[in-house]
Amino acid sequence: MNKFALALALAATAAANPLSSASAAPTPCETVLKDLRAAEATAKLSDADKNKVSELETKGIERCNADDDKRADDFFAQAMKVLGK
Repeated sequence: MNKFALALALAATAAANPLSSASAAPTPCETVLKDLRAAEATAKLSDADKNKVSELETKGIERCNADDDKRADDFFAQAMKVLGK
């Protein structure tokens, strides 16, 4: 196969499968929220950390309700970090 044919084959493959692992859709925010709440249930946190997690969870839920899964997941990830997960 010459270089031109190989380039065409690669372009056709990329066009047929536009989602790569680098640009895949974020995890559904409902799933991440479920994981966050499970982690919260067993966490031993100070009052300040509880408030921070609650604030981040609220912001995440707001973005989740607006169908902005990427930003919701970011807020939930920050809350998980506070939880030590």
